[in-house]
Amino acid sequence: MGIGGLLKSLLPYVLPYQWLLVATLALTFVGSLMAQVNAVVLDRAVDAINDLLHLEEGFQWSDAARILLIVSLVLLGKEVLAAVITFGQRYFGEKIRINVSRDLSLRVVDRILTFRMAYFSADGNEPGKLQTRIDRGIMSLSNTVKNFFIDILPLFTSAVLALVLMFAANVYVGLVALAIIPVYFWITTVQGHRMRGWRHRVFGTHQQLNHGIMNIIESMGVIKSFNRERVEAAKQAALQEQSTDQQMQTRRISFIFEGLKTFVEQIGTVLIIILTAYLVLIDYPGMTIGKIMYHVLLFSNVSAPIRQLHRIYDDLNDALVYAEGFFGIINAEQEVEKSGEWKVTQGQRIEGRFELRNVDFTYPSGTHAIRDLSMTILPGRTTALVGLSGAGKSTIVNLLDKFYAPDSGTITLDGVPLSQWNTEALRDNIGLVLQKNHIFSGTIEENIRYGRPDASFDEVVEAARKAYIYDQVMALPEGFASNALQLSGGQQQRIAIARMFLKNPPIIFLDEPTASLDAIATEQIKNSIDAIKQGRTVIVISHNIGQIIDSDMLYVLDTGHVVQSGTPSEVYRQGGLYKDIFDASARSMNVDKIADTLA
Repeated sequence: MGIGGLLKSLLPYVLPYQWLLVATLALTFVGSLMAQVNAVVLDRAVDAINDLLHLEEGFQWSDAARILLIVSLVLLGKEVLAAVITFGQRYFGEKIRINVSRDLSLRVVDRILTFRMAYFSADGNEPGKLQTRIDRGIMSLSNTVKNFFIDILPLFTSAVLALVLMFAANVYVGLVALAIIPVYFWITTVQGHRMRGWRHRVFGTHQQLNHGIMNIIESMGVIKSFNRERVEAAKQAALQEQSTDQQMQTRRISFIFEGLKTFVEQIGTVLIIILTAYLVLIDYPGMTIGKIMYHVLLFSNVSAPIRQLHRIYDDLNDALVYAEGFFGIINAEQEVEKSGEWKVTQGQRIEGRFELRNVDFTYPSGTHAIRDLSMTILPGRTTALVGLSGAGKSTIVNLLDKFYAPDSGTITLDGVPLSQWNTEALRDNIGLVLQKNHIFSGTIEENIRYGRPDASFDEVVEAARKAYIYDQVMALPEGFASNALQLSGGQQQRIAIARMFLKNPPIIFLDEPTASLDAIATEQIKNSIDAIKQGRTVIVISHNIGQIIDSDMLYVLDTGHVVQSGTPSEVYRQGGLYKDIFDASARSMNVDKIADTLA
């Protein structure tokens, strides 16, 4: 992405504020005119004073005082007016920047909410890296708006007007001033090309740093339990050292080029002074001592953008790097969950019969999770998925909930391919409880109501009772208004189960739903789940024998394909992997000693 592409991408976010833009540009033009006043006044004042000194009748203080008074009034009046104009121009420009920043933030949030789950599991799209791309993208893009409408436009408008005035006063002086500009911009272009690769490296390291810090915060308990604080600190120190080296390299290159550009600018000033002084000495028509100061000040207005371009060009190059990552998110059309002509939409009755035929699926990371898998999940029945870790059990749930699409094969619900189901309608009819459920920042009531936003408080309370969390909530000082993030892991799991009870869907996916609960809570939740399972299609993933053995149908998976199927008792009698898992679970529970104790 070049500067032109960057501005083109930003334009749709700026155009809604076209009246603010027009006002900013109008004030910019007026302010640029005001910037030339000093040169004109100084030109006239110097010549007037010079003439006063060479009067035949002698020097008169009254005439000098009149000249100084006029100069003072004009310059002070100009400064007052310029201050008002500058305030308005900066205020309107800043308002554009803030509004554009807000719109960019809302746009990227709206965008990522439409993406398929595959996008977030792809390499490079980890939460910390995405957050860096978004945060730095919005910051750099809003700074680009500021640089363009608040900084660059006034400077360059002033420069163009100053250059026009120089040419109007003397063509030769104007040509000297004009000749310096392309040399400067050529150096700036070379600088941009040299630094582009380094900026990308710095940006990549910043993403790794942010992602690493998020991992440390999320894994603090594990880090401390293994006394690995120094190890993690050393990893971050290495990344910080790499980042420091990269930043110093970019600064070194930048300082070299900036010094070269400053030297070129000063050459221009020296040439202007020499040329104007020479023209005065040869008594060139229209060239006076006042014109020397006039041209020097005008050239200062021409070179002002050059002096400011050091910083602005760096910001623009940063924006180019960060804008690529940001607009890469905005323009990721292939990641959006596609809409189309749905055969099934909201409001239609669901039976809950899933059929998977010869399904293959590979995660974006390259993990081949499902291989030529076929199974039928009957409506109104409970189906258990059993297998060792990594067998593909949770992946099946992800496919059935349309978090991902299979690479090949077909998945149907009630005889209709999932691709032809309206995704929102499908998920409205599915309740999902995971081993680790996300709790949002907010109250317990808000978190339970997430299952059905229009639910009444009484319905929220009833869902909490079914999830056996009501008594614990009421024991808190603020009850249902308490912060849900302050609950224990097991309590948060019950909140997630309460959401499912509140939603009351015809299809339920349970992925280790009681893994974080104690034995009594597990029994309570199991009884509640047993009650809600009646007449619903239920898929349960669990290493708990008590939950598996209650199922109507059982599929045993190994490396992504079905190796055994049938009722729990039938599959156990077949021997094989399920019997090994069942017997190992029984031994791990010390079933023999439990039986002796109960006896």
